[in-house]
Amino acid sequence: MSKQEMREEAERLIREAMAKKTVSIKQGDTRLETKCGKCGAVNKVNAAPGETRVEYRCKECDHKQRAM
Repeated sequence: MSKQEMREEAERLIREAMAKKTVSIKQGDTRLETKCGKCGAVNKVNAAPGETRVEYRCKECDHKQRAM
C-alpha cells in the first residue's frame, strides 16, 4: 500500500467516523520548543489555540522571556 493510498484510507475512515458522530475533534495546546536567549537552554512551552506569543521562564537560568 502506497503512502497516497494510506492517506486516502485514513481520510475515508475519518469521514465515516464523523458521519456516525462517534469521534469528536478538538484543538489542543501547541507545544513549542524554544531556546533561551540568555543561556541557550532548550525549553518546552505550551501555547493555547490562537495565542501568538507566550511568556515563560527559562528552566535553567530563570530568565523571563516570550516565545513565538
